Amino acid sequence: MAQLMTNQHGAHDERSLGELFGDLSRETSTLMRQEITLAKTEITGKAKGLGKNAAMLAVGGAVIYAGMLALIAAAIMALAQALAWWLSALIIGLVVLVLGGLLIQRGLKALQNSGLAPTQTLETLKEDAQWAKNQIS
Repeated sequence: MAQLMTNQHGAHDERSLGELFGDLSRETSTLMRQEITLAKTEITGKAKGLGKNAAMLAVGGAVIYAGMLALIAAAIMALAQALAWWLSALIIGLVVLVLGGLLIQRGLKALQNSGLAPTQTLETLKEDAQWAKNQIS
């Protein structure tokens, strides 16, 4: 039994239900392939940016580490003028450990808040689901 449908241009289209479902299936498959390609592209772009930023952080961290070691040594020497060497090293060491712990917490929180999800792809998938519902209706 042929279905009488109106196509996008307002003309009547006589296709069977099987043909209509076949068209819908092909269009849905094409759409899913395009969405997968978009997701891959989006995730690859985000990963490249994240990699570059991580490398910059690592190099900057190494430079800061060398500077911090020199400052820590200077602080221990200065405090050793008033206290024993071991006590000044212990006090400065504890201060550095607390500061390091606070920095690690802050960095972990920032990483958790950074979105790596392919937001554009998720949005278009929602639109695609709505399109598919409209095609079936």
